[in-house]
Amino acid sequence: MSAIPYKGTLLTPAIFGLAANLALFSTPLSAAESGGQKPVQDPITGDEDLGDLSQPQQALAQFYRGFNTRDLKMIDENFARSDEVAIDNPLGGIRRGADQPHVMYEGVFKSPADVHVVFWDYTIHRAGDVFWAVGRERGTYREGDVVKDLNIRTTRIYQLVDGRWRQMHHHGSIEDSKLLGDYQSAIRSAAAKIH
Repeated sequence: MSAIPYKGTLLTPAIFGLAANLALFSTPLSAAESGGQKPVQDPITGDEDLGDLSQPQQALAQFYRGFNTRDLKMIDENFARSDEVAIDNPLGGIRRGADQPHVMYEGVFKSPADVHVVFWDYTIHRAGDVFWAVGRERGTYREGDVVKDLNIRTTRIYQLVDGRWRQMHHHGSIEDSKLLGDYQSAIRSAAAKIH
């Protein structure tokens, strides 16, 4: 997968520098779209209409549809094709590069852990051609014959590229240390059996 630079090499530092200061200048998209300053409780599941990927909610729905249906092509379409993409989550640590979303999610999808999540308790904020969504994922995964609950704090940052949103950054963290260890073990042990 080749990288396509977007608007020069200063873009990513500008995006992440902006994200650190945006709390002072940002507002939710609209009261109707984000529930004012209150987090939206209706989850984005991936079952939503994907008719207009120029809308932030549809870009998020595309990601969750790709994730929950194990559609690597859809995951690839959701992320930017740029070496400036960065992922930091409980499964892969910090990963940077255009091919890293594909590599990481391919491992998850091949795993018998059968992970499914929805995005909820979120707000969406926008500054120019960047939006970020801050919320929680809840769902389940399998460990053998046992289905376990999953709760992840999640932030996703998107950039508007050629009229549609592309994911540039994902950060996820699990607060419960036992859940974190169990989840990592389930995915990693399954991945080890595949390779």
